[in-house]
Formats: sequence, C-alpha cells, structure tokens
Amino acid sequence: MLTKHWVVDNPVDAKKSYPQIKEAATLLQKGEVVAFPTETVYGLGADALKDEAVAKIYHAKGRPSDNPLIVHIANQSQLNELVATIPEAAKKLMGAFWPGPLTIIFKKKANVLSEKVTAGLETVAIRMPNHPVALAVIAQAQLPIAAPSANQSGKPSPTTAQHVLDDLKGRIAGVVDGGETGVGVESTVVDCTAPIPVILRPGGITKEAIETIVGKVSLDPALKDKESQPKSPGMKYKHYAPDMPMYLLDGHIHWIQKVIQDEQAKGKKVGLLTTEERVPQYKADVIIPCGRREDLSSVAKSLYDVLRKFNETDVDIIFSEVFPKEGVGLAIMNRLEKAAAHQWMVEME
Repeated sequence: MLTKHWVVDNPVDAKKSYPQIKEAATLLQKGEVVAFPTETVYGLGADALKDEAVAKIYHAKGRPSDNPLIVHIANQSQLNELVATIPEAAKKLMGAFWPGPLTIIFKKKANVLSEKVTAGLETVAIRMPNHPVALAVIAQAQLPIAAPSANQSGKPSPTTAQHVLDDLKGRIAGVVDGGETGVGVESTVVDCTAPIPVILRPGGITKEAIETIVGKVSLDPALKDKESQPKSPGMKYKHYAPDMPMYLLDGHIHWIQKVIQDEQAKGKKVGLLTTEERVPQYKADVIIPCGRREDLSSVAKSLYDVLRKFNETDVDIIFSEVFPKEGVGLAIMNRLEKAAAHQWMVEME
C-alpha cells in the first residue's frame, strides 16, 4: 500500500482550505486509515461507525481486538450523537479541559458505534483533541474518528510523523504531518459512569487538576497492581517498549552507576535514560537525556522519542531513572513501568 505523506501548517489557518486535509478526510470517509497529530501523540484514525474501517486500525497496528479505542470528535453535537447520557462530572470536566488531553468514559448509545471500537463494552471513551490539525481533519471528515496511537502495538507512541512512517509505512493510507506533538504522553482517561470519577490512565491532565474541578477522584487499582485488569483503552497489554530489555532503577546516583558497571563487567553495552542535569554524573555506553527533572512536563514530552532513540543504538540493556508519582510524574512512571514490563531494581537501605 502507498502511504501518502501530507505536510500541513501548524496551526492551520481556519480561513484557508487545505487540499491535503481534504484528501485525508476523503480517505477517512472511504473507510481508509489515516494518521494525524494531536496535542499528545499521533493518532491512527478511522471511521468509528464502520466495522471494516476500524478493523483496519487493528490490522495496521497488530493490536488485539479486545483492546477498545478512543473516539475523537471536533464538536459537542458529535458527542450527543454517540452517548446515552452526560453525567454532571463529565460536563464539568469538559468545560474545564475540552478541547484537551482528557478522555472521558460515557455510557454509549446503542447501535451507533462500531462494536470493534468499544470491544463489546457498554461504554465508550471520547475526547476532543486540542490540536488545530486534528480538529480540522475530524471536522472535514464529518465523522467521529476512532484513533489509538499511530505505532506498532507495544512500541513507543509516535510524537512525529516520521515515527509513524517508521512503524506503519505501507500499512496505512496516509499521515498528515503537523510537526512534533506537544504533551508527549497520551490523554488522561477518566471514567465518569461511576458516582466518583475514576482515573483509568494518567496522562496530560493531572489528578490534582481534575480534583480542583470535580472534587475527589479515585485511581483504577490496575495502576498500582499489575495483576489487576486495566479498564482503559491502550492499557491492557505491554506498551511503549523499546526493542531491548529495560529496567527501572530506584536509588542514589552512585548506586545506579555501580549497577551500570556491574552489567558492563558482564560484557553488556548499557544505555541510560536520565535527565539533562544528571548526564555529567554518569558513565555508560549510551546516555540519552529525557527532559529536566525540575520540569517533569519536559520529561513527558521527550519520553517516547528517547525510547525510540535507544532502538537506534547497539545497547544490550537500558536502565532508567525514576520520577516522583505526582502531577504528570504519575503518567511518566505509568509509561516507564509498562515500557520496562514492571522490571525494577531497588537500592537496599
């Protein structure tokens, strides 16, 4: 399959007509799969109403079909066509964070969406992305668009069009290139069908920010217990992983350096994920900085690009520093734990 690559302005000019966006939207209307940028990562979009179109997403990604998808919309009227009710908590969150990196779980309307989108569940995950290119594509297509991250299943999510092409060239109809994404980690997913909202996946909107709008929220037990079955789209299987084994190191700098040296003594080439300010304090075969520890949003923005960069090296093993599970740090650590398949090494007191 020929994968088209359309480069567009970011932000797009609302007064202009873009033939690239029109062509991408037309392909979506014809049941094809097209990738486009959002403020979090690049999404792999298809008509959320058609089984055949949604099936192409799963095929292109190699994604298990029991893993539900997030539906992207461009306006409120699209939401009303898809959900049975809009709870009060959801209304407050939409008012505060839409468009933006927040996905809300609603009770779905019967016989509207493809069952392949919801994986047979009675609920649907919906968000309105805060990216002018994404909104333009969705509005031009005049469809709700099912869109997981535009990468091979299990690999780090894409934050550039080149990442998409690296994974999916020849497998999808096209990619709309709006440049590098902003937030870096996926949207926060909140289930508003329960009396107390539940965060199923931490992301670009923090737990603390959500609680300022709706009061107390809880965390899905699966975020703490890897044996529990997650309920959120994109959280059920190994995800975000580089090609080589990865471990999270929880300890002081001198202890981390000793762990690196122990592996090197075994003849292994070691990669280290750290932050910009700590690079001079380590010696490893490959050191790739991931943002600044004093600004965790910069770590989130760089995370997937850094994981992909390790795939371009010849290291045998990757070690990563860890971060506080506060604010966006909760999302960072969630992604790192999944990338490392929950493999930790902890310094003993």
